[in-house]
Amino acid sequence: MWSEHLRPCVTMAYRGRVPLVLLACGSFNPITNQHMRLFELARDHMHQTVHGEEASSALPGHYEVIGGIVSPVSDKYGKKGLVSATHRVAMTHLALRTSDWIRADSWESEQPQWITTVTTLRQHYNRLLNWHQSQVSLNDMSKVKKHNNKFPTVDTPELKLLCGADFLETFKIPHLWREDHLEEIVSKFGLVCVSRGERDSGQFIHESDTLTRYKNNIFLVREWIQNEISSTEIRRAIQRGQSVKYLLPDSVIEYIKEHNLYTLENEQKYADPAAS
Repeated sequence: MWSEHLRPCVTMAYRGRVPLVLLACGSFNPITNQHMRLFELARDHMHQTVHGEEASSALPGHYEVIGGIVSPVSDKYGKKGLVSATHRVAMTHLALRTSDWIRADSWESEQPQWITTVTTLRQHYNRLLNWHQSQVSLNDMSKVKKHNNKFPTVDTPELKLLCGADFLETFKIPHLWREDHLEEIVSKFGLVCVSRGERDSGQFIHESDTLTRYKNNIFLVREWIQNEISSTEIRRAIQRGQSVKYLLPDSVIEYIKEHNLYTLENEQKYADPAAS
């Protein structure tokens, strides 16, 4: 069920926080420990954020993260070396077994064609609103009795796109993004961007008129314990017979071995996007 890992958001109203779900889109070819680490970093940051500024760790922030979603792309994305979505989704499910708040979602991967990021955001936001309404309906009567026959105020949950700083760089690539899509992403939903390495996320925002216009809806998270795990380098290591232990969850490593993924033979098979 789509909402099985979401925490009930009705009670969040009494703590003065806005319920928030984080969505990460990408290849996840394969999912790594670094991908999952981004969610943890983002959640910590958003729990301490008050009106765009980071509050004291002793004070509650403006948001309460109630869930995280990993959404692997469709096979029609056409990226070289992209293994079947069936495998990528399965590995993501395995990796997230240890998380009590992040889950994999296969909707995007099951689409017969590649779809835009904003389309995926719309889909999940509509689901989130429907779930939210069902939560309110289920709890209205009991809450009314506890609050002197008055309906409690329940904040509508928000959905934000979780990404790395390199994602912001793609906004500068000519013709890669439709301007109306970019504006909808940052204005209606918002970004939670985790910096990696020496990338200056603030500079990327400054160089874009659209990002600057909605900068208050872009949350920059600094990763002080740097971890530059790369899916590309992991695939290369597997091809060369090198260990990737502690870079991926053990369950994912076992899955890769069982299905003989990322070998040189399979890399050539998926070298031509048309082959998948």
